[in-house]
Amino acid sequence: MATKRVLIVEDERALSRALQLKLQHEGFTAKIASNGQQCMDLINQEDFDVILLDMMMPVMDGFAVLKELEGRPSHATVFVLSNLSQREDEGRVLAAGAKKYFIKADTPLSVIVEEVKKA
Repeated sequence: MATKRVLIVEDERALSRALQLKLQHEGFTAKIASNGQQCMDLINQEDFDVILLDMMMPVMDGFAVLKELEGRPSHATVFVLSNLSQREDEGRVLAAGAKKYFIKADTPLSVIVEEVKKA
């Protein structure tokens, strides 16, 4: 069985690196993009099974990335990682195609890794 490919789109270096190391330790291939434009550039070059997407980033935010992904034939499962805890933000990203919405401050990395395994 092929290794799941995960794209981590996160501008907080410590968090993106911790996620990458944890995912690689579990046998996934994990790449990092530090903003939405880098995310789109990587998606145009490679296929990913899971995208872990932050909402608040420089250059292009997560909302813009979701809008860009909306019209594409992609099989990638998108999980949003954000510190935006407003109910309307969660509803907005789920309506735009994200599968799950995690509040970073309240979600251990192990929970995120388990969800990636299930995806």
